[in-house]
Amino acid sequence: MAFTPLHDRVLVRRIEGDEKTAGGLIIPDSAKEKPAEGEIVSVGAGARKDNGELIAMAVKAGDQVLFGKWSGTEVKIDGEELLIMKESDILGIM
Repeated sequence: MAFTPLHDRVLVRRIEGDEKTAGGLIIPDSAKEKPAEGEIVSVGAGARKDNGELIAMAVKAGDQVLFGKWSGTEVKIDGEELLIMKESDILGIM
């Protein structure tokens, strides 16, 4: 993939949730919510302080993360739907 996010942004691939409930009921596509879980595909270099010093990123490619329900911007890269979001939109690493 020839895309690298800038500054403190990350590129995320959503991880699809289960097709069934714990009780075994199949969830139809119309009732599913978009997953708020994903895998980091690539990361930017990090944000900069006012004095120009680089703030290192807390996540790296391959990390599985949780993010806010409405976080990020959906983009299509090489035919795959991905999200670009700021590192601050990520709630935690799993």
